[in-house]
Amino acid sequence: MTTNGTEPQATPIVPSFDDGPTGRKLAIICSKGSLDMTYPGLILANAALGEGVEVDLFFTFWGFDIINPKYMADLKFTMLGNPATHMPQGLGGLPGMTAMATHQLRRSIADLDVPDVPEFLEQIVGSGGHLWACRMSADMQHLTEADLYEGVEGIISASDFIEMTAGAQLLFI
Repeated sequence: MTTNGTEPQATPIVPSFDDGPTGRKLAIICSKGSLDMTYPGLILANAALGEGVEVDLFFTFWGFDIINPKYMADLKFTMLGNPATHMPQGLGGLPGMTAMATHQLRRSIADLDVPDVPEFLEQIVGSGGHLWACRMSADMQHLTEADLYEGVEGIISASDFIEMTAGAQLLFI
């Protein structure tokens, strides 16, 4: 409170556009391995790294497909249960619709010069991002570090991830 009767003024926040680390941290939990749910996490991680933000991605449950070399280059997109496709839901169950929808989404992504999933992960790791696999999910799927994308730094517990990302902004995708 001021003594002259005027309201205190907030100090404006002015972003810094230098190239150094910002001290900010972003933790992204990737829980889904469909093509349309993979890109939001990767795009946000890449954008944050470009702004000097420390980034940790934690892959759990179906998100393991993103870091599993058997599946990462062939993730699918289905219209079923996704009203944002603006198509009648019954069409999604027809034979070939998942393949068609996946093909169209891949083409749209490529037209924007967005890298495919393996290349995007390589870019994120090359920019200083950290990839972590969930211990419980690895155990459920009988996977070891040798089964995962080479850029994954380790298989850790959820508690370890929470501890290592203390103070970070958290996104669950």
